[in-house]
Amino acid sequence: MQIRDLPHADPGDPDVRSGFRFLVWLFRRQLGGQARALMWGTLHMSGVAALPVAMGLAVQAVVDGSGRRLAAAGLVMLGVAVTVAVADTMLHRAAVTNWITAAARVQQLLARRTAELGALLTRRVAAGEVVKVSTGDVEKIGWFVESFSRFAAAAVATLGVCAGLVVFEPGLGLLVGAGVAVVVLTVFPLLPAATRRADRERARSGRATELASDTVAGLRVLRGIGGEELFLDRYRRASQEVRAASVHSARMWALIDALQVVAPGLLLLTVVWQGAQLALADRLSPGELVTVYGAVMFLMFPLRLFQEAAMAFTFSRPSARRAVRVLSLRRESGAAPAAGSAGPPPSGDLTDPASGLRAAQGRLTAVVCGDPDAAERLAERLGGHPARGGDAPSAELCGTPLDLLPLETARAAVLVQDKDPVLLSGTLTGLLDVPRSGRVTVSQALEAARCGDALDALARAAAGRDGGDPMRAHITERGRSLSGGQRQRLALARSLITDPQVLVLDEPTSAVDSHTEASIAEGVRELRAGRTTVVFTSSPLLLDRADEVVFLQDGSVAAAGTHQDLLATHPGYRAVVTRETGDGPGTPPSPAGPLAFAQETA
Repeated sequence: MQIRDLPHADPGDPDVRSGFRFLVWLFRRQLGGQARALMWGTLHMSGVAALPVAMGLAVQAVVDGSGRRLAAAGLVMLGVAVTVAVADTMLHRAAVTNWITAAARVQQLLARRTAELGALLTRRVAAGEVVKVSTGDVEKIGWFVESFSRFAAAAVATLGVCAGLVVFEPGLGLLVGAGVAVVVLTVFPLLPAATRRADRERARSGRATELASDTVAGLRVLRGIGGEELFLDRYRRASQEVRAASVHSARMWALIDALQVVAPGLLLLTVVWQGAQLALADRLSPGELVTVYGAVMFLMFPLRLFQEAAMAFTFSRPSARRAVRVLSLRRESGAAPAAGSAGPPPSGDLTDPASGLRAAQGRLTAVVCGDPDAAERLAERLGGHPARGGDAPSAELCGTPLDLLPLETARAAVLVQDKDPVLLSGTLTGLLDVPRSGRVTVSQALEAARCGDALDALARAAAGRDGGDPMRAHITERGRSLSGGQRQRLALARSLITDPQVLVLDEPTSAVDSHTEASIAEGVRELRAGRTTVVFTSSPLLLDRADEVVFLQDGSVAAAGTHQDLLATHPGYRAVVTRETGDGPGTPPSPAGPLAFAQETA
């Protein structure tokens, strides 16, 4: 696999039973690249290890006064230098290729899982964790994959040098071998503590990142209630916890670095003393003594690679565990989706076996549910996702469970717009450039969603820069330059353009005024005529324009009919829609405090 061949045609089906198994699976997926890196790494290490031998030959030639042997030693050193240069270049190329291809594979897997789960992903995993996995964690995972081949080459070279020293001078070779083992083993007892400290640092960092993201997202509300200093203090405390955890982790790695300097230094001093004794006893010639010293100095290089590999493994394991938490999420309830290419979706009524909901084909059905959590779970099932915990099946379209359909087919059949849809940064043209049937034009969708004032705002923003064309105006991240109602209506227009067979809208008008809400209700009803539409709402303006209203209580259908009939016949429905409290049928709800208002608005 070469970098120019990315992205992978098929990233594969990962082993998500544990973080370690995921790393092993990732390693096995690119055995060819690992073999090439190991080959070039072994050649590079062997070349570096051969330099002390050539230097010893040169020194001995000078001592003996042999110009011919000195020239031959020089040629050997030149050949070794060229070999080392070529092998080092190819090793770097192969190792970086392994790093990038591994990171790209993980990112493709994450993108595939994100596309499969949709908005359900951030309901099961924090958004900050998803971002951290797709950015920093993939780099650490790729680092381990890249460093493993160099670690293996260093191990081969170290064993070869120690074996050569044992053959050349058994006593000295055994001393060097034992010293290398001691140097390596001094690090291992410290690795678990270093891992725990690194995990603690990452957890604190993730929490601070999430807090900062939430603060920026709710900045307008925080200013409205004067809560900037409160959240700023929280972020200060979180950042100080990150600093303390980072220092705590750095101290452990500093100790490991110190041991990696002190222990090899003591080994080198011991070898120098022992070699000098052998030279004084005429058991080693000057050239052989230089060779031994050079070989021991060479061993300092692979020992540093051992430490790097240990660090890479230590940092990659928690990153792999986080990646596995995301990749292990599944859309299926138990049975696998149908194999093969996506075909035309079935046509018929949309039903939910868990609640008894039935949305008739071609009609506008409004769903009223007093429990927001139950409504959210129902919306998930209508989108083809099983209930959390797998205790209920997904919805069925014309009797076919959506979670058994190929994902592409299910998405073409049913589109669910969440309660808080996200607008991506870019132009309005790019925002509305989504897969569509072609039956609904951009202008029709914008008109049905009553986006006139949003277009005016974008036109003012584009004045003097894009000719005042609102379709070319820049929309900031998450549409923060627009009001909540404008963002909501543009998201509704985006959903209407796709023109799916079934459109599920979760509170699509909660941020607009009553007049605009009534106008949107009429626009959606006209544009979606002949198509199945399900709207989760408790607004009387929307409910009065629905063909059928379904009232859910305790997770099941309690009543169905028109809005006026249910108002007159069902007290529970009337209490939810008119916001009645226990003080009486006509008593308005008690006003919420500013903090509750801020939380609801955010």
